Amino acid sequence: MTDEQTPPADETGLFIYGIVPSDVEPTPDAEGVGTPPGEITAVRHGDLTALVSEVGLEEPMGRPADLTAYQTLLDGTAAVAPVLPVRFGTVVTGPDAVADLLEAHHERFAAALDEFEDRLQYTVHGRFDEAELISEVLAADAGAAALADQVRGRPEAESREQRIRLGEMISQAVELRREAENRELVEALTPYAVANAPRQPSSELDAVNVAFLVGADDEEEFVRAVEDFAEQRRDLIRMRLLGPLAPYDFVSAHQLVE
Repeated sequence: MTDEQTPPADETGLFIYGIVPSDVEPTPDAEGVGTPPGEITAVRHGDLTALVSEVGLEEPMGRPADLTAYQTLLDGTAAVAPVLPVRFGTVVTGPDAVADLLEAHHERFAAALDEFEDRLQYTVHGRFDEAELISEVLAADAGAAALADQVRGRPEAESREQRIRLGEMISQAVELRREAENRELVEALTPYAVANAPRQPSSELDAVNVAFLVGADDEEEFVRAVEDFAEQRRDLIRMRLLGPLAPYDFVSAHQLVE
């Protein structure tokens, strides 16, 4: 952006967090993005409401504190009402632009809110214990075990070729094991979830990473099933259950208008 395109320091817009039913009210202590944190307000149009806060157009977005504020607001809202997350960083010129958005896509937004009534996202993420995983790979693959014996105790420069081959074999084994673990996780939790959305690995040691949409009546059984799955793999995989969350992986209001 050139100096001529840079907005004046006092120019502001509205950061949109999510779409909710019209009877949802932001709590007085709700905080938005920015420094200082913006005050969360509601822009209503018919039976829909957008949760927004004022931001300076020159203010950079994307800091960890901003993303945390965005997620905290949406997750807290999802605990009490259906919410359609709007893509992080969506800023419009003012209340009229928000109302125009709600009016133009009213049917899609309203139908999506009905669909996500009493449903929340849980994300199951697990990482392999590296030492345990390599031990299992070597125990199951005689060729890899033989390579490991060849490089053990030898200088890296002398065993470079063998180390590369061993690394490739372990990497392939990890990928296959990851695919199997994700498949088994989905199979184990499908009876307690409305939908699932596999996510890309965030690390080469990722074992499972899947988002699930869970009905409020099934939450306890879902959590229990996750605990059982984790217990069966406690030596190999360090599991985390994140949630309840807004349904980020299942709906985003910007997708509804494309």
